[in-house]
Amino acid sequence: MSLRQAQDGAGILLPGPLVSAQWLVDHLGADDVVVIDASVVAYTQPNGAPGILSGHEQYIAEGHVPGAVFADLLEEFSDPDSRLPFTRPDAARFAAAAGALGIGPDSTVVVYDTALGQYAARFWWLLRAFGHDDAAVLDGGFTAWRAAEAPTERGHVEPTPVDFVATERADAWVDKAFVERVVRGEERAALVCSIPPKEFSGEVASPRARQGVIPGSTSAPAALLVDRDTRTTRPDAALRDLLAPALGGRIVTYCHGGVAAAAAALQLVRLGATHVAVYDGSLAEWAADLDAPLVTAA
Repeated sequence: MSLRQAQDGAGILLPGPLVSAQWLVDHLGADDVVVIDASVVAYTQPNGAPGILSGHEQYIAEGHVPGAVFADLLEEFSDPDSRLPFTRPDAARFAAAAGALGIGPDSTVVVYDTALGQYAARFWWLLRAFGHDDAAVLDGGFTAWRAAEAPTERGHVEPTPVDFVATERADAWVDKAFVERVVRGEERAALVCSIPPKEFSGEVASPRARQGVIPGSTSAPAALLVDRDTRTTRPDAALRDLLAPALGGRIVTYCHGGVAAAAAALQLVRLGATHVAVYDGSLAEWAADLDAPLVTAA
């Protein structure tokens, strides 16, 4: 479904890149609405290091939005040949994976997760980057859905495959070379870092061997984009204050691996920013280069 079709009354008009639980309740089961659970689960490994798992088992056992199909960000929607986590897939792989979930050219997609919305935002950004604009993130995710006492169901929902045609938007991403030019002053762009605030400041060590952030960055942690309890988006005024240093020109968001960065990118787009890109390699790639500069505030 195109925006023109929606505006002409031939389809469902999304209110923006975020929808409320009530909006989804009202439209659940409508033709062409595809609901996606894109959850990833954090856990602690035996050695004490943080780890992540697909949320599929949680989706089956603990419940999900009725009719929601599961998207595996770790496997199906990442590049299996990359040494970096969550690296975006190529257009052919994304088209095959999206089509297998029942997402077609006329689909209105609503995606959520069980975390702070960063994984849902990553899936939303992938859709946007591959040319599908009719998508939104459920504000507050599954937490908000349950708080609204909306219905849930358990078990696997088998999608009905359709054809998805990916039209890649190169300006949705930047690479390490572009960020290097920004740091050297050869390109103009605001760098927005979405790692936790105490990691940004250096008060708490990151899981990377090299500490710090890219020089010239401003902090916009994914956790501060939402209310701690409800996990819904904070008021616009608060977000504008947080993101003020970046608003007004070209913006590059990054984090550890391009996921929290997508949450910041979503909010920037929602607030009207028109030139936003995600540095997909983020600090996982940048910090691995011993010659790439890093700075800390502590």
